[in-house]
Amino acid sequence: MPPAPILARPLAGLVALAGWLGVVLQLALSARRAMAHGEPAWSGVLDALCYFTILTNILVSVTATLVALGKRTWLTRPPALAAAAVYIIVVGVIYSLLLRSLWAPVGLQRLADQALHDLTPILYAGWWALCAAKGGLRIADALAWLGYPLAYFAFSLVLGATTGRYLYPFADVQAQGWPAVVRNGALLVALFLVLGAALIAAARALPGRQRSA
Repeated sequence: MPPAPILARPLAGLVALAGWLGVVLQLALSARRAMAHGEPAWSGVLDALCYFTILTNILVSVTATLVALGKRTWLTRPPALAAAAVYIIVVGVIYSLLLRSLWAPVGLQRLADQALHDLTPILYAGWWALCAAKGGLRIADALAWLGYPLAYFAFSLVLGATTGRYLYPFADVQAQGWPAVVRNGALLVALFLVLGAALIAAARALPGRQRSA
């Protein structure tokens, strides 16, 4: 058996461990912050679950857990594995380019921040490149993968319009105006699409291209 399949499950377990560490720690910190402001813990958890970063880290953690346990579902098929790679890479890239400079977390919040935006994206991207099954990927998959980010972008706009709180500055209609937000959204779609196409092209030269599950 080639090295990649042998290592796929234990390395996926490492990815899952890092992912769940970041998610659980952030949810706990968000709950504690809510209680410190006199609000119920669940409101802090719900608030954290509204972020693309948290949702995507949960997706990656669930996917990596399923792979580590040897479970075969639609989440462990090559298109879903590659889609998760695209999403979590974008999390790391956007945070590093646009959001990291906006705050300086310390203590446990810094640990959660690094796990969510640095460690998990790097580990999962590395795992996908070296170990994931990549058989049958098509360029059309990159278009299908836009469904999740487009749905999230629409959700964030609806949430902002109804509550007045926009989760990400580049999607803040009140501060940026609709033309800028639409432009930012188009740039993000382009990033997802280009990165998806790049991963599909790279899959042809990476381990696992002969495996479809």
